[in-house]
Amino acid sequence: MRLLEFFKRGRVARDVRLVAAQGAAEAGATEQIAILVHLTRDHDEEVAGAARATLARIPRSAVEVLLASPDVPDEVRVRLAETSVATEAHEDTATDVVDDPEVVREDAVDRQGLFQKLAAMGFSQRVKAAAKGSREVRAILIRDPSKVIAMAVLNSPRLTEPEVETFARMGNVAEDVLRAIGANRAWMKNYGIVLALTKNPKTPLALSMRLMHRLNDRDLSGLSTDRNVPEPLRVAARKKVVNAVSR
Repeated sequence: MRLLEFFKRGRVARDVRLVAAQGAAEAGATEQIAILVHLTRDHDEEVAGAARATLARIPRSAVEVLLASPDVPDEVRVRLAETSVATEAHEDTATDVVDDPEVVREDAVDRQGLFQKLAAMGFSQRVKAAAKGSREVRAILIRDPSKVIAMAVLNSPRLTEPEVETFARMGNVAEDVLRAIGANRAWMKNYGIVLALTKNPKTPLALSMRLMHRLNDRDLSGLSTDRNVPEPLRVAARKKVVNAVSR
């Protein structure tokens, strides 16, 4: 968590701290949470208040997933417990997004209008939309620059496995999204999701190499000649195909 260290050392300007307190730090989801927790104790009350407000709006399920990561420092876990951030209270507040029929409705057809609506939302509104919005909303917000919002999409109770398979194919989502999908045991029972992750050139190589061994002969053969995947993966697949034929 290199960025967090800069905040801890007091080397970050106030305007940058304020932006980070609003959930816009350029960091992975876990580090964003750690930075927000750190900023709740900022000597500038506006910054500290913004950090507390941002944390309070993050869905409990998303926070729990992030805290399950071994990379989260113990001090962050303790601070979250002390401030009771991971509560469900915020899920019943501010209905400006989740009750908007243009956002929640599954048959929304004005995609451009939806893009504009989401772009105009603040961080907390996009988090709510990610957790409770429609399929179209999730398809847009899974690509949000904020990893916290993308993780809120993955923790949405409305999310379906066909959507996850679509996300696993996307080349314009963050690697953290693909890692989170690969870490979900339930989703990894779905062969379509496994195949999509393996063939996605943006999937971390270690993950795709591991998943390669679960492919059937036809898909493994296709992977061995797929120029879109990393060369080490293609070579490994080719060797596996050759070994199978020579037996």
